[in-house]
Amino acid sequence: MFHALFEDDHNLIPKIMPNVKSVDFISGDGSPGSVNQVNFVDGHPVKFVKHRLDKIDAANHACNYTVIESDTFGDKVECVANEVKFEDAPDGGCIVKIKSCVHPKGDAVLDEEHLKAGHGGYMAKYKAVTDYLVANPDAYA
Repeated sequence: MFHALFEDDHNLIPKIMPNVKSVDFISGDGSPGSVNQVNFVDGHPVKFVKHRLDKIDAANHACNYTVIESDTFGDKVECVANEVKFEDAPDGGCIVKIKSCVHPKGDAVLDEEHLKAGHGGYMAKYKAVTDYLVANPDAYA
């Protein structure tokens, strides 16, 4: 799951999520400091999202990344900092722990709907990857 979401997402996500046109590196090669841009298909409510990988610890299945730009940010959001950690679950799967910190621009007040929309995008991505890995257990063997 960690590999699919944070090391091979640029290849996998456009294949399994019909609303994603491409995931392109803007700078870097996937190591800390790299920036990638998720481009969505025409007609999707989001056009693009840019992520910067801040820290990755593959051995412990953890990473920190920041959403640094999106057409949905408008004049309210500066960035969204995320900490993600995967832990073994008793049933053989994994538990994903995510901590997100939304940094507003200036004195902007973020409404609950805006925050829920961002969370929904993350959950859709995680569900798509989970479904893909369950259906293709040897994909990253």
